[in-house]
Amino acid sequence: MKHGKKYVNSAKLVDRTKLYDLEEAVALAVQTKTAKFDETVECHVRLGVDSRHADQQVRGAVVLPNGTGKTVRALVIAKGDAAKAAEEAGADYVGAEEYVTKIQSEGWMDFDVVIATPDMMGLVGRLGKVLGPRGLMPNPKAGTVTPDVAKAVTEAKAGKIEYRLDKTNIIHCPVGKVSFGAEKLRENLDTLLTAIVKAKPAASKGQYIRSCAIATTMGPGIKINPNKVGGQQEQ
Repeated sequence: MKHGKKYVNSAKLVDRTKLYDLEEAVALAVQTKTAKFDETVECHVRLGVDSRHADQQVRGAVVLPNGTGKTVRALVIAKGDAAKAAEEAGADYVGAEEYVTKIQSEGWMDFDVVIATPDMMGLVGRLGKVLGPRGLMPNPKAGTVTPDVAKAVTEAKAGKIEYRLDKTNIIHCPVGKVSFGAEKLRENLDTLLTAIVKAKPAASKGQYIRSCAIATTMGPGIKINPNKVGGQQEQ
């Protein structure tokens, strides 16, 4: 694959044979910014588990202390008092059957997170084939199926992100924007990695975090020492 001049120059700043400490990696990621827009910094973590087994699934959600830098549009499927609470908490869209129908018939997808009360999941279940592949299906583990929809909306707006394994046993998550600066990005990254370490399944054997890397939207990957993240200490 041929890269542009800006990418090549940025890549020269990164030692591809080195495993960086968290602080070094984040500072370097900020340095490798090349785009004119505010690039997102993403984290990619490969775990020593097998996602094909139910007892080795890793999934959860965490509120990043400095947010994601993205404006989150929240759709809440609820009725009655819960719907009123969601509106007061700042949800962008609140309703029930009308939104399910809108998604089914019009292909409407102008939202970033879907939150539902438990009693509405029978209705929301109709959207499984649409929301599931996009990672938008409400889930209790992610805190998006809850009777306290106001809290869920507040957390989503504040920078709550969901982490989950893909089919290749890798977690991909945004941890903020380059404009945040190294310190805020480090805080967000440390919070995410600590949550992933705490979510280690009992069935996981051997090295849990096999590899970890961060990169800006247009920048090169920067490898992080997997033995020194999330509160772990190198053995």
